[in-house]
Amino acid sequence: MQWKDRIGRRLKLQDMHVLLAAVEFGSMAKAAEHLAISQPVVSRAIASLEHTLGVRLLDRSRSGIAPTLYGRALLTHGLAAFNELKWGVKAIESLADPTTGELRIGSTETMVAGLLGAIIEELSAKYPRLTIHVTLGYPPEMLDRELRTRTVDLIMGRLPGLIPIEDTDVEVLFDDKSHVVAGTESLWTRRRKIRLSDLMNELWCLPPPESFPGNRIVTAFHAHKLEFPRATVMTSSMQLTSKMLATGRFLSILPGSMLYFNARALSLKTLSLEVPMQPWPVGVVMLKNRTLSPAAQLFIDCARKLSKPLRNL
Repeated sequence: MQWKDRIGRRLKLQDMHVLLAAVEFGSMAKAAEHLAISQPVVSRAIASLEHTLGVRLLDRSRSGIAPTLYGRALLTHGLAAFNELKWGVKAIESLADPTTGELRIGSTETMVAGLLGAIIEELSAKYPRLTIHVTLGYPPEMLDRELRTRTVDLIMGRLPGLIPIEDTDVEVLFDDKSHVVAGTESLWTRRRKIRLSDLMNELWCLPPPESFPGNRIVTAFHAHKLEFPRATVMTSSMQLTSKMLATGRFLSILPGSMLYFNARALSLKTLSLEVPMQPWPVGVVMLKNRTLSPAAQLFIDCARKLSKPLRNL
């Protein structure tokens, strides 16, 4: 019995549904009434199944109908197939309903501590059944490792460039400025007209100079004809940086977006001096011609709204 040629193209789900109803109610007349169709339609559906499979599926008697050995086998697996289809439909409903869907985001620790954290906070409050997965990494590397392999739905972070790569779409949300920061207990927070050279001998907590953010800080100090300060603590960890700053003894350079959302919670304060660092565009990177899930669209809409104040920092 060839599935593709003899059965696959002729077996109809509607006929299976009719068979299930007939066996459940023990009568073609009752099945027809339940399905709101005529009894001849029920008879034709079952006859079509029997003709396709080449076996009798039902025994008929004055007391009603009952499945044959073949009918019971088909019903056993047919019920399993219908259950799988039911769960498939539920999965589609989940994907289409942003309140119960899943969202996978690639981002950086700095974004998590700032804008991304604020977005997740708002979405989780409005849609508590929405599941959000966050993968941390360096955005340019995540393009191949996560985005193109569909491990994440989108990437949020500092953009490697304003011109999208051929297979991606980029939406710039704002330009992120950098600031010298200290804990609120630091004596430097009470000073005005500070120069970068005044801070050279202070305790610093900075990313490694060979890293992307560290290299930008090196460039900023060189613009003032200064060397990269001797970092007492050198780390890319935002958690450790925040911990050091909270002591009131350390200084660091952090993006304005993080400070906008978390400066008060982390007891941080921006010092009154300009950092000669070019603002860096922050946005969302998506694969081109890929349909966004409703949950992803909700995320982007929320990102646009919450990033508006950052454009004027």
